[in-house]
Amino acid sequence: MSDCLFCKFVNGEIKPDKVYEDDELLAFRDISPQAPIHILVIPKRHISTLNDLESDDEALMGKLILAAQRVAKEEGIDEVGYRTVINCNEDAGQSVFHIHLHLLGGRHMKWPPG
Repeated sequence: MSDCLFCKFVNGEIKPDKVYEDDELLAFRDISPQAPIHILVIPKRHISTLNDLESDDEALMGKLILAAQRVAKEEGIDEVGYRTVINCNEDAGQSVFHIHLHLLGGRHMKWPPG
């Protein structure tokens, strides 16, 4: 999708602060962090929201979670704890309409979150 910010990261048009990449996923530091560690993990294929997932996307979403786990370990927050969040649509706080998982850590998280 030509006007999608995250697609521009994927195609190299804009260079994010990348922390992980494979054939299907890209992970990079959030430009407006809400925690000392705030990394976004995205599929390289454009999918606007969770509502746009199809049954064929099960494996991709599993890989997304496992990539977040891997990055948490690499960032040294796997043992102390971290939070993962996927927002769906505007009322939930989604501002970029390309599925992305927020990996947050490096501080104590409170509950409820919002």
